[in-house]
Amino acid sequence: MADIQLPQITRSNRLTRRDVLKRGAALGLAIPTVSALLAACEGPEDADDEDVAAEEPDTDDEVEEVEEVEEPDDDADEVEADDDPMDVDVEDVDIGSDLIGELEGPEVVDEMPDSFNESPELAEMVEAGELPPVEERIGSQPMVVRPVHEIGEYGGTWRRAFTGPGDHENGNRIMSSDKPLFWDYTGSEVKPSLAREWEVSDEGRVTTLHLREGMHWSDGEPFTSADFMWWFDHIYENSDLTATKNPETAINGQQGYIEADGDYTVRFVFPEPYPMFVDVLAGSTQIGGGHATRGRAMMGAYAPGHYLEQFHPDFVGEDEAQQIAEDAGFDNWVTYFEFLNDWSLNVDLPTVTPWKTVSPINEPNWVLERNPYYWAVDTEGNQLPYIDTIIMRNAEDLEVVTLRAIAGEIDKQGRHMELPALPVFLENQEAGDYTVRLDRGLYGGDANFSFNMSYRGDEGLADLMNNRDFRRAISLGIQRDQLNEALWLGLGTPGSPVPADHMPQNPGPEWRDRWSTFDPDQANELLDGIGLDERDAEGYRLRPDNGERLRIRVAAVGGAFIDWPAVSEMVAFQVGENVGVQLDLQELERSLFWERVAGNELEIAVWMNDGSEHLFIYPQHALPATFINAPMGSAHAIWWQTDGAEGVEPPDEMKRAQDLFASAFGVESDEERDEIAKEIWELLVEEQWSVGTVGLSPAAMGLRIVGNHMGNIPSQQANGQHVRTPCSSHPPTFFIRSS
Repeated sequence: MADIQLPQITRSNRLTRRDVLKRGAALGLAIPTVSALLAACEGPEDADDEDVAAEEPDTDDEVEEVEEVEEPDDDADEVEADDDPMDVDVEDVDIGSDLIGELEGPEVVDEMPDSFNESPELAEMVEAGELPPVEERIGSQPMVVRPVHEIGEYGGTWRRAFTGPGDHENGNRIMSSDKPLFWDYTGSEVKPSLAREWEVSDEGRVTTLHLREGMHWSDGEPFTSADFMWWFDHIYENSDLTATKNPETAINGQQGYIEADGDYTVRFVFPEPYPMFVDVLAGSTQIGGGHATRGRAMMGAYAPGHYLEQFHPDFVGEDEAQQIAEDAGFDNWVTYFEFLNDWSLNVDLPTVTPWKTVSPINEPNWVLERNPYYWAVDTEGNQLPYIDTIIMRNAEDLEVVTLRAIAGEIDKQGRHMELPALPVFLENQEAGDYTVRLDRGLYGGDANFSFNMSYRGDEGLADLMNNRDFRRAISLGIQRDQLNEALWLGLGTPGSPVPADHMPQNPGPEWRDRWSTFDPDQANELLDGIGLDERDAEGYRLRPDNGERLRIRVAAVGGAFIDWPAVSEMVAFQVGENVGVQLDLQELERSLFWERVAGNELEIAVWMNDGSEHLFIYPQHALPATFINAPMGSAHAIWWQTDGAEGVEPPDEMKRAQDLFASAFGVESDEERDEIAKEIWELLVEEQWSVGTVGLSPAAMGLRIVGNHMGNIPSQQANGQHVRTPCSSHPPTFFIRSS
């Protein structure tokens, strides 16, 4: 350790040793763990006052009443306990499997109630003549949901936290019942949603959806097959709004189309068999995402044309559309149209979601209110949702979210609950009047270090990142067990990012460790073998092309899900110490992070590979098969999608993985598709385009705070992208107990 210094990390602020001890206590880390990390990072014993890279949290005016943690004495060897709720020693808290309950959830059933009811608030509006009767609003074929525990009560406000305008998914995942089809609470079976039933015919070439008769948009206008056709004709087929066609609506590179048969029948027609399209419609996909997914105009397969046509050139002309946009303060009609079709920003946009936005996501409070035309009921005929209002308060960082949770100011939330704060959450359950639940992720990587294989900003660096031995060496230089104990509280599984062992696409237990265990001797041998055998006086390797120190930028998002900057710092230290490669951390805001991913600007990007538990319906966090959120090579994804017309040509093994991926969509058998997925996973692990660290944990959306006044909250819920956690638990059935 004496010959190699801590890798240089760029952060906005720095904390002293005393601050880190205080932060460690706040996060629930035992003092021996924090002290050991400090000792490893500081080097010489007399370096107690050296700065340790970390981000100073922002303050929040709304939590001023929370007492600050006391500063320990300068000569203290440990953090002294005081009355602050954040002073918790992990050794005093029992962390175990008892926090993981039995998997359960509500079910969509075929039982139609004899009569229907509604919230008192809506009943008053009906009485006043402001709304039609509930029977007319929900239509003749509403979705019927049997709640997981009991029939709920109407009323109340569901309090949550969100982290700003980039946190669309905070609301999207609650609203995702607006998808055509959906996965059940186990994540294993496709169920009805907007479509009451479906069928596949002509050897898989045609998928037919039968919509619910009498449904309405939130403004009362009918919801019919015409809304699918409007989206297809005026959004998807418009090159300004959809410049690149969606690969999900194509089979073997040939695009399909949509046709309507009457008001309530929609057909997706493809030139070749596409039997997996049902899974695509049910998954977390572009075509199956529903209207309330990420707020992008091209998402989903339908749109409220009766509202949007007043801003579209097909109806008002190009000049008029442009003038309308400029008058509204936008540069062009396309950006204005995308704003208008974003449910989280445009309060006037009609939706078919259970709640709709009344105060937009770019305000301090993102507020949602019940949609009076929501088309689902419980088994006793009560129109859903039960809860009147959802208020999400902006939080500058995750520590603010933690403080609000332990103060009892969050009613139910898993998103942004930090796993390292688990001891704090447990210690404050009684005072905050809540219960903690854990849901392990189905995907294998909570913090993957993805090499941007299509990066071309530095040719010498690009050549190194495209060398498989280089990527393998970086992976072998990571001490995953240390990461798991220090930052996952031992609740994760170290290894490669393959999905959980019980998932049908897992390639086998041996692939968890392949190139994903700590082996510094082999790592250094690999690096020496590719010409990185020269080092500077501080022990860092030198680039063979220019003789300068080899430095790679690692981009990580702060203030979301997992403390990726902290993980990156620890990995940077390990890689610097063990193999002599310097990693420089860039901490980015989430929207900027993904903007730079899409722009092919990042070198290494840190994110989870959620969704890859079902590889074919959400591949981008594992394989560049879609240009959206593909950190290991967005330009490679574009090259593949455009058949080489745009982007950067991938290496041969990546093209092989992409071709295998494409071949699965025409395969009828689930078992055959799973075998293809296993072959792809073996390639992904061998190539190490994305280096896994720790996964299969409750770190991302798997630590839930549940207020004891909340009803119909499952003991355990499936935690995965394809089920749109927590939407498979049907949030419209959640309720707030009046007593």
